[in-house]
Amino acid sequence: MCRFLLYKGNQPILLAHLITRPKHSIVNQSFDSRLRLDTRRPLNGDGFGVGWYDNETPETEKDPITPCIFTSVTPAWNNVNLVRLAEKIRSPLVFAHVRASTSGAVSETNCHPWSFGRLMWMHNGGIAEFDKFKRKLQNSLPDELFLFVQGSTDSEWAFALFLSFLKNPNANSFEHQELKEAMLKTVAQLNAYAEEYNITEPSLLNFAVTDGQTVVCIRYISSRTEEAASLYFSSGTRFECYRPGHYRMVKADRREDIVVVASEPLTFEKADWLTIPTNNILVVTPKLNVLLQPIKDKFYTPERGIEVKINDEDVAIIPEPKAQLFKAQAEEQMQHDSPILVG
Repeated sequence: MCRFLLYKGNQPILLAHLITRPKHSIVNQSFDSRLRLDTRRPLNGDGFGVGWYDNETPETEKDPITPCIFTSVTPAWNNVNLVRLAEKIRSPLVFAHVRASTSGAVSETNCHPWSFGRLMWMHNGGIAEFDKFKRKLQNSLPDELFLFVQGSTDSEWAFALFLSFLKNPNANSFEHQELKEAMLKTVAQLNAYAEEYNITEPSLLNFAVTDGQTVVCIRYISSRTEEAASLYFSSGTRFECYRPGHYRMVKADRREDIVVVASEPLTFEKADWLTIPTNNILVVTPKLNVLLQPIKDKFYTPERGIEVKINDEDVAIIPEPKAQLFKAQAEEQMQHDSPILVG
């Protein structure tokens, strides 16, 4: 089981504040993962990847916005180039991933994240018995997306499937609703394949995708009773270091200037982090609104959180122990015109 994190902010952040400096940074999680489902194997040493978007504005509107990606098959804890880059690069949107191989060889082509045009994708988990329907999934793809895949992981083929649900995966811009719907269709199609091939083992589908503006991620398992791989989020006005290795999310007001999503919290400040409930989808809009909604398919169960309802519409499920507090905040914000702000 892998570990990942993503950051989106109004201002660029030095990558070291996410990747190397915190006591429980993503690099530390590569050798000291504490919340993995498969606790017998706490190492994520089968390579890593970091993706980010340039902070500079393109010279013209026609210039493509594409992510920069650095991957390596060495363990994240033993790569000096990662440390050097993290101390120099700043970006307003960052993906980072440390890999524990469950599908595919240890190679750079199998390291997350991957990119297609302006889109970037990563996955924590595994698609159960993927080989049974891999050929059928491949045959469903247009030639461009079939030829795009360079590695051998189920995760990269899931990315290709996601791309196939977009109107134009080569587009220069995407509405957050389109990315959200493509994510939901990807999960639905994988579940349909599993049902067709009588696969009963649950798939763990913690996917994340971004176009450099919107972020969509899910915490998901194809089971009504089991918990998905861990996933948390934190939001506020700034992410600050108050002593070496120790960070906290500061909420100076009700604005959201920063959103961090991570397989495991980067800080030891428990109040900073909320658990994303199992089988929920989280969307961070270009304006940093956080939209959290349950995925209501055959694996949906209402007890996995508390629903926030406004005007009889399902808006979000907020987990305990802060459910009542955030339910009240969300309802208040909904009444003042925003779709839902969690945090």
